[in-house]
Amino acid sequence: MELPPMTAVHRVLCADCGVVIEPNSANLCINCLRNSVDITEGIPKQSSVSYCRNCDRFLSPPTQWTLAAPESRELLAICLKKLKGLNKVRLVDAGFIWTEPHSKRLKVKLTIQKEVFTSTILQQIFQVEYIVQHGQCPDCTRLAAKNTWKAMVQVRQKVPHKRTFLFLEQLILKHGAQKDTISVKEVKDGLDFFYAQRSHAIRMTEFLAGVVPVRTKSSEQLLSMDTQSNTANFKFTYSVEIIPICKDDLICLPLKQARSLGNISQLLVCTRVGNSVHFVDPSTLQTCEITSPIYWRAPFDSLAVVTDLVEFIVLDVELSGPTRGKLALADAQVAPLNSFGSQNTNDMDMMDGNTDKIYHTRTHLGGILQPGDTALGYYLSRSNFNSDEFATLDPDRIPDVILIKKTYPTRRKKNKPRAWRLKSMAKEVEEDTQTDKKGMIGKMGGRDQKKVEQDYELFLRDLEEDPEMRSAVNLYKTEGAGAGLSGGKSRALKKARKAAQATGQQMDMDDEDILPETEMEDEPEGEADFPEVKLDELLDDFDDLTIGDEAETDELA
Repeated sequence: MELPPMTAVHRVLCADCGVVIEPNSANLCINCLRNSVDITEGIPKQSSVSYCRNCDRFLSPPTQWTLAAPESRELLAICLKKLKGLNKVRLVDAGFIWTEPHSKRLKVKLTIQKEVFTSTILQQIFQVEYIVQHGQCPDCTRLAAKNTWKAMVQVRQKVPHKRTFLFLEQLILKHGAQKDTISVKEVKDGLDFFYAQRSHAIRMTEFLAGVVPVRTKSSEQLLSMDTQSNTANFKFTYSVEIIPICKDDLICLPLKQARSLGNISQLLVCTRVGNSVHFVDPSTLQTCEITSPIYWRAPFDSLAVVTDLVEFIVLDVELSGPTRGKLALADAQVAPLNSFGSQNTNDMDMMDGNTDKIYHTRTHLGGILQPGDTALGYYLSRSNFNSDEFATLDPDRIPDVILIKKTYPTRRKKNKPRAWRLKSMAKEVEEDTQTDKKGMIGKMGGRDQKKVEQDYELFLRDLEEDPEMRSAVNLYKTEGAGAGLSGGKSRALKKARKAAQATGQQMDMDDEDILPETEMEDEPEGEADFPEVKLDELLDDFDDLTIGDEAETDELA
């Protein structure tokens, strides 16, 4: 079999060095071609990138700031965008060369290809050095200016206490709704939240509408306008007003509205506030719910609030009606606590004297109260109300006393420290900025610190006594909470440990070995059903980020 004839391959000499090569359009070898042609010409070998140290973002051309980690794909893309002339060659590979993190230098190795002559493609590897220039992004610049903001949310509630805002603060922290907030400022009857973008303020108003009953109004202010490009710069303000009704408030519904709600009684007690307000009739256990649109159609105020509550001694309780959940209808005999010389007076002594101050009332707390308990209620027979709706009620159908909740005076008097605490957002104050920050609510609107502490203590008691309310917030462990000890036992254990350290004893012994027998006994309990926060409800204290300083709420027990 005959083989095909071999094709002759013509060889030429390189025009520069004389090496035998295959002929090409330049008649040059690869080495001489690289020496004579530089395909990296027009690509800068040194450049710079802008970096914001406050938010760890890099400037991505032209104006976008992007969060990028060191030697990440996002940072590599930003570096490549900074190179001019890279679009005229083919990029084969790119990667970072390690540099000292504090050198403010970034080095990138690039591999590119380019056709230099007809059917002649040249590949070359080179390095580009970037200088990291520190600066501020627009968001951080506005933050540094403090008074410069794009949008503001004004939250207001016209009530004589701050329990609503204390609870609202915990809801915001639990759901992380404060992450985009520049600052928080306390003003009279509420708080102001400042934002760098309008969308962040809208997100906060939507969150508030989901957790409390509100109505929202918006307004805008023109700052500047460019007629050439037809653009304008605005500041946006969102006014959020919370319904001025809180848990445990006594209300008197307008007659027309009471009939529209299933012909319910006009005298009601507020049992819960969410995105709507829930009420109960203490004489029949009939319940109703009023949403925000219905309320603002015909608004009404509270007849009495928690600051008007009076302590009563429960003399007798007898179940007399149906049970609905935790509520049970009962007839009770009560007497004002201040009508007796001593709180230790037994029931028979009460019955023998001051019979004119013993009241019979129907209550929805029949499943909770027992004879001898102490309860808080509204003393209607000794109160005057400036209400047109209340004035139209039949006096024979108005009870002398309406009980609201059970109290625990014996246990409270021990002043035992709580095994849990709350966190708080930092705030800006208009005056007296050197005072300690105990929560988001401070000395604003002419309110003294004693009143602030009283409101905070009432809020803590509400959390203890209401598991449903407690489940909506985050509670954190305090020192000694992990041991599961009572207050007296924990304090005694600490004293014993200090004494053991002073004498050089080993600390790996059991707690019972280092505690005296007299101190190992728990302190006597005042009330058997005193509400206790369980250990599994508490969270470990991690350093969560808050607005401004990481201010933590101190316990005011």
